[in-house]
Amino acid sequence: MPSVAGPRRAVRGAVSGMPREFWWLWTSTLVNRLGAFVATFMALYLTLDRGYSASYAGLVASLHGLGGVISSLAGGVMADRLGRRPTMLIAQVSTALSVAVLGFMENPVAIAGVAFVVGMASNASRPAVQAMMADIVAPKDRVRAFSLNYWAINLGFAVSSTGAGFIAEYSYRIGFLVEAALTLCCAAVVFLKVPESRPEHAPGASAPGHSTAKPAGVRLIDVLRDGRFMGVVGLSFLVALITQQGYVGLPVAMGADGLTSSDFGTAIAVNGLLIVVLQIPLTRFIEQRDPRQLLIVSTLFAGYGFGLTAFAGSVAAYALTVCVWTLGEIVNAPTQSGLVVKLSPAHGRGRYQGVYSMSWSVAALVAPLMSGVVIDQWGASWLWMTCALLGTVTALGYWLLMRNLSEDERPGERVVESGERVVLVEATAAEAPQAPVRAPEFAPERS
Repeated sequence: MPSVAGPRRAVRGAVSGMPREFWWLWTSTLVNRLGAFVATFMALYLTLDRGYSASYAGLVASLHGLGGVISSLAGGVMADRLGRRPTMLIAQVSTALSVAVLGFMENPVAIAGVAFVVGMASNASRPAVQAMMADIVAPKDRVRAFSLNYWAINLGFAVSSTGAGFIAEYSYRIGFLVEAALTLCCAAVVFLKVPESRPEHAPGASAPGHSTAKPAGVRLIDVLRDGRFMGVVGLSFLVALITQQGYVGLPVAMGADGLTSSDFGTAIAVNGLLIVVLQIPLTRFIEQRDPRQLLIVSTLFAGYGFGLTAFAGSVAAYALTVCVWTLGEIVNAPTQSGLVVKLSPAHGRGRYQGVYSMSWSVAALVAPLMSGVVIDQWGASWLWMTCALLGTVTALGYWLLMRNLSEDERPGERVVESGERVVLVEATAAEAPQAPVRAPEFAPERS
């Protein structure tokens, strides 16, 4: 049937041509997200099962998020120094152990402390995963790889949320143990099937008459001084601040309209459903379009999708606004990840990915405060207008930031300041087989 053949071709085109190592990494991500119990039900566990106040539950959630902020940077440094594979294994085993311990904690101080450790451990592997995908996937396929990975994250989360709900009705502790077990399974997949991908060093071209030398490594301060990349990080923070409102501002606004928690569950379920259904078929469309246009349009969809929420009053209307900002999310996430790789030198991908991941972790901390203050002081409509304004500002930021970005700029053609030298980070043959290698200009060494 023609109506079926088209989507089938789109799906086949989206998943074909990826290396075997990518699919094992993809499998480990899916298994990991299938066990996402703590992030989903921590608040309910603390308030309903343990009897703590909502304020205490919020404190624990903040500590969990703070751990993620810290480990974003630490995980990026580890991915470059120790390697992608060791970082993932350390993070995943640590996550499994700390989640299991958390399920048996009784003292409120101990619960808060272990939750902080869980936040650190569970977030530490993200920069390594992103860096490894950039290492093993050809440049032309990277946006597609990030799109497939994002689909796995959301599919796993959708399944785990449903399963965790049934588990929670029987025993929250079993939920913690199930997450720990699945995280160990994820570590086992990485240990058995995923090889190390970190470049030993970025090959350095030598000046005439000089021997080739290993260039100095990228330091964290070098990443923070990379103006254009930090611009992307700032814009990523604004995008995350907008999309987080679907989980912190939206339920409050729907409650103020007299809708129930099940109504919110129905509306927000549209987000996961659309991602699962549309992410893979839309991958080819995303891959073949100008990333500058995609980032601008997707940000406007996100901002104005939440802006339309100011006019919603029923479950159907709220679900329609979720459709709008979800389309922006589907396009923005893999496109932005591809841009981060494009702006990252091969031997510094871990640190670059760590700083990028931090923008989302910080947004997860700021978004609840933002929604609470705005709604309490001025009302939910002002929150949604703020989201529309942020979407407009972010779209303008992408336009300004990327107007001078060459279509064929590759990581190997970036100049990175490191120490007292300015070195050209060359792409490997696998990354840019046809890219000409420009002779680097070395700054004079100081005595």
